Amino acid sequence: MGRIQATFEQLKQRGETALIPFITAGDPDLATTEELIHTLVENGADLIELGFPFSDPMADGPTIQAASERALESGTTLPKILDMVARVREHTNVPIVLMGYYNPLFSYGPERFAADAAAAGVDGLLLVDLPAEETGEIRSYLQQAGICLIQLLAPTTPPQRMKRLVTEAGGFVYFVSMTGVTGASQVDASAIEQQVTDLQQISPVPVAVGFGISSPADAEAVARFADAVVVGSALVKVVEAYGKSPELPAKVGAFVRSLKDGLR
Repeated sequence: MGRIQATFEQLKQRGETALIPFITAGDPDLATTEELIHTLVENGADLIELGFPFSDPMADGPTIQAASERALESGTTLPKILDMVARVREHTNVPIVLMGYYNPLFSYGPERFAADAAAAGVDGLLLVDLPAEETGEIRSYLQQAGICLIQLLAPTTPPQRMKRLVTEAGGFVYFVSMTGVTGASQVDASAIEQQVTDLQQISPVPVAVGFGISSPADAEAVARFADAVVVGSALVKVVEAYGKSPELPAKVGAFVRSLKDGLR
């Protein structure tokens, strides 16, 4: 059993919703990211999403776009991120999912990436700009390496397509709570509850909800029906505000702890 599946099963036994914080790898630098991953784990993160930076992150709003720019300016690359994940993996078993755009992965080489990511201890990959119909090659390499390809679904995904996509899902399904870019507006939990519940009926894997979740109250509202809650832009704003300040780990830790408290 992989780390993602094992984590969700343990949480289910405890009656908890998973907290999945997102940070951009290399923002403000990789040494800080490495420290923050430990901070996230210590304060209640159940899985971690690490964004790998790209120069044209079209699905992201200004907050995560700026984080990508800072990461690239600090010299962050995919090989360096994998090296950092390997170091982190020596100290924690919390699942790590890489999230980003296909271009850096294509440049790296899909087959080589899958092998290197598995060796580093990556558990999942989420590609925001690669349609499901075009994932065949990377999916086969990831499956051989034991890495889950996480499926993105939106409120606008037609029901028949949704049914087909969940059959291919690995690890968990990421349900985007609204259309538009990350960090654009606040989630309306009541508007998506039925759709998420319906999705859970047909999905062989847990359903995580992300986009627009920026406060403990938002997280708690979504946790009433979702298997996992993803918090990204709100956390990236904390990193942006404190940068390399010695206060950053404590501020991130306090925010993550406040989110997790409502999910237990």
